[in-house]
Amino acid sequence: MNIVHADAITPELTLTHLRAFLSVAITGSITKSSDDIFKASSAITRSIRELERALGVVLFERKPRGMLLSAYGEAVLRRALRINDQAEQTVEELCRSRALGAISRNVLANLMFSGRKLQMLEQLAELRHLSAAAEKLGMSQAGASMALSRIEGAIGQPLFHRMPQGMVASDKADKLVAAAKRIFAELRHMEADISGLAGTQTGTVIIGALPLGRTYILPTAIAHTLKRFPKIRVKMVEAPYDVLVSGLRTGDIDLIFGALRPEALCRGLLTESLFEDRIGIVARAGHPWADRPMIALESLLNEQWILPRPDAPGRRLIDDSFAELGLTPPEASVETGDLAIVRQLLGSSDMLTAMSPRQLQVEIESGVLVELQVPLGQTTRQIGLTLRDGALLPPIAQAILDGIRLHAVGLPAFGRPAHG
Repeated sequence: MNIVHADAITPELTLTHLRAFLSVAITGSITKSSDDIFKASSAITRSIRELERALGVVLFERKPRGMLLSAYGEAVLRRALRINDQAEQTVEELCRSRALGAISRNVLANLMFSGRKLQMLEQLAELRHLSAAAEKLGMSQAGASMALSRIEGAIGQPLFHRMPQGMVASDKADKLVAAAKRIFAELRHMEADISGLAGTQTGTVIIGALPLGRTYILPTAIAHTLKRFPKIRVKMVEAPYDVLVSGLRTGDIDLIFGALRPEALCRGLLTESLFEDRIGIVARAGHPWADRPMIALESLLNEQWILPRPDAPGRRLIDDSFAELGLTPPEASVETGDLAIVRQLLGSSDMLTAMSPRQLQVEIESGVLVELQVPLGQTTRQIGLTLRDGALLPPIAQAILDGIRLHAVGLPAFGRPAHG
């Protein structure tokens, strides 16, 4: 058989046959599974064959004493059990809360193993318009409307509120979509697990990148990993922290690299500090303040400033640093976290910025920008990795994590500027 290629594991096909696989893997017999899940032996046999064909591997060794899992089957079983646990937890939560009334557990369980229906709910929750969801899924609008009607009819109540701004997911739909995303993440990791056993290392790793990680460590770690495993794919997601964490919790994102947040904001997450960073004040080379051997912070209050958004950790560090020295923080002329905009503004004006010098390391080392000799208050923060507690990342994601750790340890020194 040919090992599965990227994106070959589709939720629609794989989930359809996964329950039959699980039963056979646990009972070790197609006959016993027939009694277990109330399906004909021929249907179970067909499901196993279809799943093996889709994955491109043999999952069972057919022996006189029963069906024995192959190494590939063991890898698939690990993911299948996690998917089944997620489905059962979601069904239990919805039934316990009576969020869906007296809906049958079987109806919900069947929904959790219907890849096409879960994809429909996911796309509709994201896009909010039936026509857009239908187009994304390659369906006609009439077909999508009928599919949604069947889902809501089986459940016995609407899952979306029809609003002027589009179809807004109910709390019940949000819970189903969050579970669907975690299930889809397990299927994505299943692909990487199988390829790893075959020695080919394919699959996709999705990384949430906060500003500091985008400039040196993360690109270097990715390049290092791709040299070892040239067939893997890396997708970057650049967004505010709360958006990235939301994706991390649902499995849309595998890991986040950047400034760590307080423990109170990290419920259900694992954090790993890799190094300490600080804030500095940066200007263009040739700036009127650039050659001063020592500058008092209060001397810069009337300058024009480029600062992070008010909700960014770096902005809070800056404001706290000014307050620590008994100063009112400056008003920002420009608020942005976009490095391209910051670089252009600094290079074409006499504006100042307060941010990590590491984010502008290339420009500082090349002499385009300079860090001013300004004593600040306490501006250090921890930079590291944020992972979802309980996630089982595949080997290719672990390789990127190892690359990030390696290059964080070997990070070039970038201490405070020497004050003359």
